Amino acid sequence: MPDREWTPPEPYDLRRSLRVLRRGPYDPAFREEPDGTVWRGTRTPLGPATLRLRPGARIAATAWGPGAEWVLDRLPALLGADDRPEEFTPRHRLIAESRRRHGGLRLIRSGLVLESLIPSILEQRVTTEDAYRSWRRLLRWFGEPAPGPGPEVDLWVLPEPRALARVPSWDWHRANVDGSRSATIMRVLRVARRMEEAAGMELPRALARLQAVPGVGPWTAAETLQRSNGAPDAITVGDLHLPGIIGHALAGERDADDARMLELLADYPGQRHRAARYVLLTGVAPARRAPRQRHARIAHL
Repeated sequence: MPDREWTPPEPYDLRRSLRVLRRGPYDPAFREEPDGTVWRGTRTPLGPATLRLRPGARIAATAWGPGAEWVLDRLPALLGADDRPEEFTPRHRLIAESRRRHGGLRLIRSGLVLESLIPSILEQRVTTEDAYRSWRRLLRWFGEPAPGPGPEVDLWVLPEPRALARVPSWDWHRANVDGSRSATIMRVLRVARRMEEAAGMELPRALARLQAVPGVGPWTAAETLQRSNGAPDAITVGDLHLPGIIGHALAGERDADDARMLELLADYPGQRHRAARYVLLTGVAPARRAPRQRHARIAHL
């Protein structure tokens, strides 16, 4: 049960910085306590690990399992020590105010590609609620309990690639994952080691590496590298809502497309994802004009 401590910069918001790793409020691999403690189950190159993080002037970290030393050795990067928010210059009043209010936000770097890539594939073309439900089922049905102090923690770890590759098609169906998304995950698992190498690449090479797999497009690659690489310029394109939110917030336009969003974010070279994060934190969004996307029930089709 090794321990580490890390002194964060001031200000620092542990929960907001790490919450991008949580896939919904009931994520079996992520848990938050009322006192601000964060628990995380993860699969490292050395095996599964449980990480407990307690906030304070010094972040106190404790880890369990074969991957404990691996996660603790990379603790500062995970918590955002490599991030450089001081290099960001707001060009819009809304973004400047959001940055002031959320100055403790850091872009984290997990160093693990598959654990962000697989749930991002699950989120393709479905509601986030459906994707979160599929993620929970996959972890609880085929994952393993995270190592730790006891069963009361109730954390689960993603199966290793070979085990996940053995999940039969009908169980993907039961988990509400259609054939297109499960096939993409199977292709990713066949080249799992090559995918993980992207964690050490600069953004253009990392994007190209992930998108070399059929079914992994710009949206999925960006959503993954925002988390695994802490890439401040990994702007999400191809999203159903983000261009409209950016257009509404920065230009009063509700029908912006990807091209218009990128035009509005051109003032933030190398920092477009960070700028979008600050916009999203404001909660400013255009009023809905269409019904919400229907929940898909693959097993009933």
